[in-house]
Amino acid sequence: MLTTFRKNIKLSAAVKVLLAAAPTLFFSLTGNAQTGFLKAEGKKIVDEKGQNVLLRGMGLGGWMLQEGYMLHINKDSRQYRIRERLEELMGPAETKEFYDTWLANNTRKIDVDSMKRWGFNSVRLPMHYNLYTLPVDKEPVAGKNTWIEKGFKMTDDLLAWCKANHMYLILDLHATPGGQGNDLNISDRDPDKPSLWDSEANKAKTIALWRKLAERYKNEPYIGAYDIINEPNWGFDDPRNDKNGLKEKTNAPLRKLMVDITAAIREVDKKHIIIIEGNGWGNNYNGILPQWDKNMVLSFHKYWNFNDQKSIEHIVKTRDQYNIPVWLGETGENSNTWITEAIGLLERNNIGWSLWPLKKLGNNNPLEIVSNLNYDDVAGYMNTGRHKPKESNVYSGTLELATYAKLESNIIHHDVIDAIFRQPHSADTKPFKANKIGNGTIINAVDYDLGRNGSAYFDTDTADYHTSGKPGVGNRGHVYRNDGVDIAKDSTQYNSYYVDHIETGEWTQYTVFVKTPGVYSISLKVASPNDDAKLSVLVDNTTQAKEVAVPNTGGLKKWQVIAVKNIVLKAGANKIKVQADNGRYNLHYLQFWKGK
Repeated sequence: MLTTFRKNIKLSAAVKVLLAAAPTLFFSLTGNAQTGFLKAEGKKIVDEKGQNVLLRGMGLGGWMLQEGYMLHINKDSRQYRIRERLEELMGPAETKEFYDTWLANNTRKIDVDSMKRWGFNSVRLPMHYNLYTLPVDKEPVAGKNTWIEKGFKMTDDLLAWCKANHMYLILDLHATPGGQGNDLNISDRDPDKPSLWDSEANKAKTIALWRKLAERYKNEPYIGAYDIINEPNWGFDDPRNDKNGLKEKTNAPLRKLMVDITAAIREVDKKHIIIIEGNGWGNNYNGILPQWDKNMVLSFHKYWNFNDQKSIEHIVKTRDQYNIPVWLGETGENSNTWITEAIGLLERNNIGWSLWPLKKLGNNNPLEIVSNLNYDDVAGYMNTGRHKPKESNVYSGTLELATYAKLESNIIHHDVIDAIFRQPHSADTKPFKANKIGNGTIINAVDYDLGRNGSAYFDTDTADYHTSGKPGVGNRGHVYRNDGVDIAKDSTQYNSYYVDHIETGEWTQYTVFVKTPGVYSISLKVASPNDDAKLSVLVDNTTQAKEVAVPNTGGLKKWQVIAVKNIVLKAGANKIKVQADNGRYNLHYLQFWKGK
């Protein structure tokens, strides 16, 4: 059974439906085409013609290096431990097949082609060193470097896809030999072995790897930069009280290693930008500057904080003080509102960005990998230790997951793509679906317009700002869409969702297209445990039904259909808004009837 599964695996009916329903891939925002090698020029990144280049990028997290949360594994979730645990469940050969399939399917030419079409002009590749060279304790000859062709071939292929799309590829050493931080999942670090900072052999291998990469790609203009150490987070001076280096004052070992890496790169490559990251997950630059190379860029990372000028003031001041460009190497994993705010803020300050990640199990990225019941059981067992799955189910579940890592099997989140490229520059709304109204047409409540909070919808909880002290989540259901609107899955119907936790003052807007103008009745499927819930219906911001009573249906999952009559719709586009005058009800769909 284990050996024949791969031949027999097929797309589930659910994925076929998703693929059939997926609209054409989105628009592209394009500026002047960049040409040639990028370089640092004062506070800007420019191309060979001296044109300012604003990098709009995406990080390929989860491809070469799996962080456990991307696979819904939250316990003992470093990649090497996930692999060891899978080997215990189904054997080394089957585990190798899973990883080979994952690496082959997760990122392909179609992914890069799609990113270009959506509007990205760059890709950040998070590299795991073990795809390029052996760990120091596995080297046949101590102090020598065995080079592995697999990682270099994967990088060559990705570069070819980027070149075909005139996109820059930024190489990011995400997992260094030994691991560069105490946030173990980021670098797949084994705390029982010497870290990068505890081992001269690990440092030497890191330097040698960068020299090897630079020698291979020195003449490639579509290599945008070398991001030499991702998110170092290490307490050098006070490891007991500051293990992640947030308060580090000198960062002397970090600076020295980055200087040594730069020197090795410059022995063979004088052209490419070198990107450096501070301690404390890329933000603590104490003691690191001034820069030691004329073609250098600072990177910082930004998650879950406010998107005001104050939130980037530290890096803007550093840019001005040292006359050096800055680039936001990682950001995202938040709601559409947060992403739109962040990108607008960055671009107003001429700061390029790279979102994180392109795809994972989850909805707050452009592509979502579809899970399956057998894999869910594997993740559940790894997280809890309960209900150990059968070996055959582990194999089928993990291999199905790796097969569904292909873009053609992913859920495409067009709302996230819209939030990245259109919404930072426009408050206009767009229909989520065509919504051509005929007699009896149903529009699902979750298919409200694409656009900003306050334009396409209004919700009182739109994003997670917890690092700035303001908790929030956006869509608390974490399904279907990534806006502030709360969405839940209807367990009684296949592939069905509804808007829930509707609070007073919140609303959703639906652009509908009417061929036959006139008076319509709208049936609303609602659920509420309240006696005083009310809603209004507005068309083009004019109230046509005010404070319509939502009946007490006996609960938030007990549905009833109510009629809102005498709604006048004109020929063409109409913007219909359903607004909560008094909240605590759920909304499943709107159905249109002519002349009722």
